[in-house]
Amino acid sequence: MAHFGKTVLFGLAGLSPSACVEDTAVETVGATPTPAEPVCFAEVSRTANNGDVVLLGSGFSEAGTLVRVGVGEQRAPWKCIAYSDGTTGGIEFMGSEG
Repeated sequence: MAHFGKTVLFGLAGLSPSACVEDTAVETVGATPTPAEPVCFAEVSRTANNGDVVLLGSGFSEAGTLVRVGVGEQRAPWKCIAYSDGTTGGIEFMGSEG
């Protein structure tokens, strides 16, 4: 699976609910981030104690947006779920420790 990334600028934005279910994978460098992505970038960066984060992909559903984030030079895989009320959860390292 190819990993696609882009430089991240931190910022918070409100999330808007949608009746549609869509799954998106970021393939275009410089694409406009979804409202959930900056929220998760900030939370993953804080949790991982590393500001070098890139988007690996995201998928939207009514329950929440799953954002996959690469951290550090090795792009260690993390996940975050952003909810429509602006909160996040499920922030978790998805790789192996050794």
